[in-house]
Amino acid sequence: MFDTAFRLAASPLLLAQALRVRRIAKSLPEADGPREGVLGSGPALRLSIIGDSSAAGVGVAQQSEALAGQLTSALATDYTVTWHLDAKTGATTQSTFDRLRDAAPHPTDIVVVALGVNDVTRLIPPPLWLRQQHRLLVRLSDLYDPELIYISGMPPLGAFPLLPEPLRWTLGRHAARLERRRVPMLEKDARLRHIPFDLPLEAHLMASDGFHPSAALYALWGAGLAERIKADLKRSA
Repeated sequence: MFDTAFRLAASPLLLAQALRVRRIAKSLPEADGPREGVLGSGPALRLSIIGDSSAAGVGVAQQSEALAGQLTSALATDYTVTWHLDAKTGATTQSTFDRLRDAAPHPTDIVVVALGVNDVTRLIPPPLWLRQQHRLLVRLSDLYDPELIYISGMPPLGAFPLLPEPLRWTLGRHAARLERRRVPMLEKDARLRHIPFDLPLEAHLMASDGFHPSAALYALWGAGLAERIKADLKRSA
């Protein structure tokens, strides 16, 4: 109740701050480089990465420095990884579902989803967001028929260096609320793995826009995901 009342009272300021942040956050391009490939040695592993600007590598120059590059490099020490990246700056849960609605089947072993920040900045109501998330996850299951789907947790927007107050507080609270509501839904499906985003967001680990990861943070993110995926695959072998 308090959050809603506060947003209504502060809406002119929040709107002005949000528009400015969106302009700054869109100032950096997506990383250059291949969005699919094969690398490594060992058992075959097919990987698809779905998401928004963080998955697209905004904040670094090359995909090799971004989440896809860091994750595939870490997995390639144990597997021959055939990977594919489908990510777009500004993507939301709904726009990603719309983009994949008519896509051709793409059999995959592992799907990684990095998505949600743009839903937070649009203040999507939790009940609507949960329906959108559920529909997207069903579509990913049908499209990729994966063994496992890894959902990267919502980053703590309340710690983003770019965000001014009170926008930072508002988005941080909303991100936490969406995440709390999503976790029980994910726990109902044995193929879904929720990976909490517990990485540090110090200024030196962020890109120049203060909103996206730097290469160092992408490396931490990719390594953590790879460690979890390897552990799960070994348990299921």
